Amino acid sequence: MTKLVKDLMHVGLLTCKPDATLGQVAILLNQHHIHALGVTDRDGRVIGIISDFDLLAGEWLSSDSESLTTMRSLTASDLMSHPVDSVEANIPLSEAVRALIEKDISRLLVTDKGKPVGIISLSDFVASIAGEEKAKRETVGDVMSDAILVCRGKTPIASAARAMTSAGWRSVLVVDAKGKVLGMVSGKDLLRFVKNGVDEKLIVRDVMHPALTIDIHASLREAADKMIQNHYHRLVVIDAEDPDAFPLGAISTFDIVAQMARPDSIWQK
Repeated sequence: MTKLVKDLMHVGLLTCKPDATLGQVAILLNQHHIHALGVTDRDGRVIGIISDFDLLAGEWLSSDSESLTTMRSLTASDLMSHPVDSVEANIPLSEAVRALIEKDISRLLVTDKGKPVGIISLSDFVASIAGEEKAKRETVGDVMSDAILVCRGKTPIASAARAMTSAGWRSVLVVDAKGKVLGMVSGKDLLRFVKNGVDEKLIVRDVMHPALTIDIHASLREAADKMIQNHYHRLVVIDAEDPDAFPLGAISTFDIVAQMARPDSIWQK
């Protein structure tokens, strides 16, 4: 039986108003542990989407006070993406997959006869595969996650998908027997298997992509720029003086957005 978008989507859409401050957007993303919000007009119509990547695209991480002042005055409508890419709830999942790949995006607004009813994202597709089988916060080291989701290169794809879903992560780091980084597997790498199914013989080494690293002493601005330029949601944190050693941790878009949402953040004052 052909699966439809409505079978996999997240029902409902968390939204904000166009005049919401970037600090308020950060709080909502952090509280609900999501990557994006719908931006609605006074009539409740979705006019755009603002994501964690949109927040990182701003210059709020700069140390220049003038840039910070300018960014504090911006609202959701200033950084949101529009028009909104959408799919109907009753179309086959394969069409949604094709749209995500062709447009190189992470999520689609789901509609029912034109009315928004939910969201479908890369994380939803990863979940479907799994079901088949501190005071100072200026550098990467200040906000990174010490825990890392890892697997060996010989790990089956379905096992990696289950691990990602259980941990709530978009990717898993692939290492060799000595802990050296070989690559990374993300939701986008697994997307094509939703349509064609997973070959039990396939292992993560067959589908992984290169992992991007960043020094633990690098600034948050450097981390954000690297994420934006390469369209990555997570970077592997290393010690630049010993790059081949086991990674020190990881920094994601969530880590940086969570910093914006802190009560003592410049965005909440």
